[in-house]
Amino acid sequence: MVFGVFDGIHEGHRAMLKEAKRHGDFLVAVVAQDHIVERLKGHLPRIDLTERFEHLQKEDGVDRVVIGDAELGIWGVIQRHQPDVVALGYDQAALKVDLEGHLKNSRLQPELIILKSFEPNKYKSSYAERSQEDSRPRGED
Repeated sequence: MVFGVFDGIHEGHRAMLKEAKRHGDFLVAVVAQDHIVERLKGHLPRIDLTERFEHLQKEDGVDRVVIGDAELGIWGVIQRHQPDVVALGYDQAALKVDLEGHLKNSRLQPELIILKSFEPNKYKSSYAERSQEDSRPRGED
């Protein structure tokens, strides 16, 4: 299982999905709901949940796409899908801490794996957004 916003699939996402898939034979990708993204990042995703979900369904190696919980910290998606492995991105430290706290009181004990970064200065979504903005001709929004 992997978690993300997936606000425009890029090569960094593809590398993460491919690496996560190597840790199991069935990959569930959890897509964060728009209001959760806004709460965590301070802004809504550029692409709405339906479109992000559909884009992720088309990615090689993703066996199932599910929508993340409607509330932070409840981890119902973990209870429903009971993954053997949860693969977290190199930049999901806060998610890891919260999940570890939740799992202390859970009968479920998936293995937590931190995935390697893949050219983070180039492919991290926030960097990709900035570079797209920087490449626009002046005077355009």
